[in-house]
Amino acid sequence: MTNLHSPLKTISTARTKLLDAAVQVIREKGYSSSTVDDLCSAAGVTKGAFFHYFKSKEELAVAATEYWTERANTLFSTAPYHRHANARDRVLGYIDFRAQIIQGTIAGFTCLAGTMAQEVFQTNPTIRDACYASMTDHAETLVSDIAEALAENQVDKRLTAKSLALHTQAVLQGAFVLAKAKDDPDIALDSIKHLRRYFEFLFNPQQLKENDDDK
Repeated sequence: MTNLHSPLKTISTARTKLLDAAVQVIREKGYSSSTVDDLCSAAGVTKGAFFHYFKSKEELAVAATEYWTERANTLFSTAPYHRHANARDRVLGYIDFRAQIIQGTIAGFTCLAGTMAQEVFQTNPTIRDACYASMTDHAETLVSDIAEALAENQVDKRLTAKSLALHTQAVLQGAFVLAKAKDDPDIALDSIKHLRRYFEFLFNPQQLKENDDDK
């Protein structure tokens, strides 16, 4: 299965090698601890090549965030959950897919944008804004399916699809932080299971009411 480890382009230029290296190294070491030398070494290019394409590490980080977003868009736009005819099943399928791609090392499945946002939110607004754009752009891909599922299941109209889409990302990013803190990917998987249960109840108000009545 294609995943977020996979380079976006099959033909790698020095620039794409640096972008792939930034995605890998920054998720492993963080932005501040990743030096230009680290990035060049991981990419297998010279410093001269680095500064030919990027004026600074910050510029590479912003470009890598945009590259990361493009990779994610490619992966998720072709994911199997889109084949479901029912919007509820597409939303639940998206959550299941998030669980399926938790593979390999923690650094390998966690989010570049989330990793950097936690580190630089006060010190580097340029990178922070790029990270926010990446996460919210991905959330936006869920809005239409969530909106349709809310309408189909007559869910409380005070809930908005956009806020719920952002909530999925809040849960995922929090799950990644906990997985890193414990060095245990199972924590992330548990959080995703709880997220799925939440949407199952949300899209079945009658079941939620029955559970409340039983208390």
